[in-house]
Amino acid sequence: MYLTKDEEKTLRGDDGETLRKMIEILVALGDIYGADALIPIKSAQVSGVSYKTIGDAGIEWISDLKGTVKVPTVLNPAGMDMNNWERLGIDPKFAAKQIEIINAFGSLGIAPKCTCTPYYLSGFDVQYKDHLAWGESSAISYANSVLGARTNREGGPSALAAALVGKTPDYGYHKVENRKPDIEINVDFETIGADYGALGYVAGKVIGSRIPLFRMKSVPSKDEMKMLGAAMAASGAVALYHIDGVTPEITDIDFVYEKPAESVSIERKDIDAVYESSNALADGNDIVTIGCPHCSKAELEQIAALLDGKTVVKEFWIFTSREIAEQNKALVDKIEKSGAKVVCDTCMVVSPAANSYNCMMVNSGKAFAYVPSMCGIKATYGTADACVKDATGEI
Repeated sequence: MYLTKDEEKTLRGDDGETLRKMIEILVALGDIYGADALIPIKSAQVSGVSYKTIGDAGIEWISDLKGTVKVPTVLNPAGMDMNNWERLGIDPKFAAKQIEIINAFGSLGIAPKCTCTPYYLSGFDVQYKDHLAWGESSAISYANSVLGARTNREGGPSALAAALVGKTPDYGYHKVENRKPDIEINVDFETIGADYGALGYVAGKVIGSRIPLFRMKSVPSKDEMKMLGAAMAASGAVALYHIDGVTPEITDIDFVYEKPAESVSIERKDIDAVYESSNALADGNDIVTIGCPHCSKAELEQIAALLDGKTVVKEFWIFTSREIAEQNKALVDKIEKSGAKVVCDTCMVVSPAANSYNCMMVNSGKAFAYVPSMCGIKATYGTADACVKDATGEI
């Protein structure tokens, strides 16, 4: 891989041991995947933030690093609400470790913004064809697919390395020739809301790590595309998808591709089966959660409207970024008037808060895929309306 003179100096250690280690990670990745050079990135998002997932070894590794990130950088969700962790019963020992992690990242100049939806943050603007180094699976999918930016599936160390160096190896999804669809998914029925999470949950198992081109009857909103991509990233390993006539890259006349050789049809019964598979567990729901990925303003508005005049009878957690919550305090207050809790900085998957429950109802295909393995509890699936009805005892 070609390195500039300045990059060679960094690799020799002229810019300090931390940057030597970081560029060494990037060069190793570039050599493995056949990159020809390092390219500048516009922003980074670092995963591996929750103490639940990285433990003491992760703290030690981060704390040994010195320097300042070269590009705007934020974090994946932490293991708790950083301002209100007691409310969900987080152990004080866990809280102390989590605070230590956030402080270690902060010492590197990383904003203490913990979210899986960095594209909603002010000052974190992403444009078509921007090169990024993002680490959270649903954020990667959204950036590549909905925004038409370019990022690989970065691990925590490689995203952090890219942030500190300001560059990433030019391979994989950074190359336009690697962004072409190689499987066609036909969806010849109307879809809305949580149907997209269920569709992603089903499709991801078929697609694996390939790049699908969806031909759909309905035109999804950006929030619905967020749900679709998040679920495919969880049940498969999809980092980029296209929707015919919708997503920016596939509608770009300069994006030339051949019709995929393989074509698969997903039927309404396949989506209904996701809802129906959880019916047997429905009576056992003792917690309901929404916000995987973190809720947008529009999703908070929907939840507030559904909860209007109602009172929850079981734990109901709605996850969003702190910035979205602070910008929409009236909506948060309206939601919490019902007894539901709007939670920031974390989610049901990476926090230990949900581990003591028995069965969680979700409207997210990603959460439906991850909750059983990450939290050790059962999961049921429903629409946002069904989640509210379950939380308020209407069903």
